[in-house]
Amino acid sequence: MKKSIAIKAEEGDKFDFGGFGVQWKIEGPATGERFSVVHHPLAPRALAAPLHYHHNEDEYSYVIEGKLGALLGDEVVIAEPGTWVFKPRGQWHTFWNAGDAPCQIIEIISPAGFENFFREVAAAWGDMNRFAEINKKYNLDMDFGSVPDLCKRFGLTFPTLEKQS
Repeated sequence: MKKSIAIKAEEGDKFDFGGFGVQWKIEGPATGERFSVVHHPLAPRALAAPLHYHHNEDEYSYVIEGKLGALLGDEVVIAEPGTWVFKPRGQWHTFWNAGDAPCQIIEIISPAGFENFFREVAAAWGDMNRFAEINKKYNLDMDFGSVPDLCKRFGLTFPTLEKQS
């Protein structure tokens, strides 16, 4: 039998990708690889990622604070606290902070394993060649060309992928 645990707000490794953060909360091994949980804080008007397409994972985002915008296929959704947003595998999508105040979401990823994508990207931050290899490893398609249009369309910012000194 597995032990029950409590995870405090400050617990878990963290990384800030320049307005889009990740804090690891529940890792795959703790759930028999069925799912994992990460906490994503988003700065005001920050785009979390280019349009992307998961071949292996479903993502379920629960809005804790602020306004989460999401483009799910062709549908635009604005979700406020208490709302769940389902981003199924096999669908182009992205998400962002749709407000002028911080936004925080809890993301359940099923099956587990993709939480490690964020760790690998953090370790390779600024190395676009390595980033492309990581995307391939996790069977993730990413449309970097979508970023300028998304930023213009929704009034967003997106970080440069250069190493921070």
